Amino acid sequence: MSIVEHHPARQAALQALIQSGLAPLVDAIDREGHYPATFLRQFGALGGFGAGVSTGEGGTGLGLAVQIDHIAQVARSCGATAFLAWCQSVCAWYLSHSDNAQVRERYLAKVARGELLAGTGMSNTVKHLAGIERINLRARREGTGYRISGSLPWVSNLASGHLLIAAAAVEEGGYLLFAVAPDSQALTLRPCPAFAGMEGTGTFSVRLKDAFVPDADVLAAPERFEHFMQRIKPGFLLLQIGIGLGIVQASLETISDSNQRLAHVNQFLDDQGSTLETEFLALQAMTRALAAQPRQAAPVDILQARARTSELALKATQSAALHAGAAGYLMAHPAQRRLREAMFVAIVTPALKHLRKEIQQLQHEQAA
Repeated sequence: MSIVEHHPARQAALQALIQSGLAPLVDAIDREGHYPATFLRQFGALGGFGAGVSTGEGGTGLGLAVQIDHIAQVARSCGATAFLAWCQSVCAWYLSHSDNAQVRERYLAKVARGELLAGTGMSNTVKHLAGIERINLRARREGTGYRISGSLPWVSNLASGHLLIAAAAVEEGGYLLFAVAPDSQALTLRPCPAFAGMEGTGTFSVRLKDAFVPDADVLAAPERFEHFMQRIKPGFLLLQIGIGLGIVQASLETISDSNQRLAHVNQFLDDQGSTLETEFLALQAMTRALAAQPRQAAPVDILQARARTSELALKATQSAALHAGAAGYLMAHPAQRRLREAMFVAIVTPALKHLRKEIQQLQHEQAA
């Protein structure tokens, strides 16, 4: 079952595209680093990134829960591409929440429709705000904009002609969320070391050297930054859940398929498909409820749902590989790929340890 069962025609069109335009490329994406740009643009043209954006601004206006479902659909086939779908969707989410009409008019509709692909460089900032690491980008006010320098170790969904959205600490105080226009001469992309998985995600080390960002490309100025982060963080986290849900659902399918032949011995494994499915459906229902009113939801509930996604993805993918037996240890078996995809869900910002840190902090504050 999908998170959202409404709008069957759109869901069917997206699923058909996944089967024809993505499924044949999964091995090349995972092991050869193929970046599925054509699929992403086609997915966007069908509304795959725009559910969280109003129809008047280029989206479908179907809501955050539907957008999570779109990402989950992709993840059932390919976790790496689902991560790219998250990058694109969350950039549209950022832009749709900006008070700056100029930046919305310039980029939002194109990003929501997949006409302009976009990378989100917010990992460093999110960890900095949680007290985990220092912020890497620095900005200073200059005329009608900001001059920005610094580097980010890895930013995904990037290539020539893509938009970059990131944040910087401002010399005069506070923080700034901004967009770097495609093909900025001040932006340098450098390849990253090889990853264990997720190779086809267009991930680069990013260097900005005295990049000038005009006020028209600012999503949140320093005086609005804290309020802006409070508005976008629920969607940032909930959209990531879609990646994990799709990976778990695909793992449940592997378990079911394996049991057609091996149920007599698989019954001795710790994590059975029926138990995992119960956990999956509970997480799915929780996610849908939180996504219905993300700004009214308790922050700790969203953090816990995101943490449970990591935990369940790790458990379900390992169980699927064990259910598959020796075949699940072959590089060509999807269960092997999903083990690495699930590890990524637990590592990508906010990582599982980061989530638990924030949950503990909020619980201590509530108790006090």
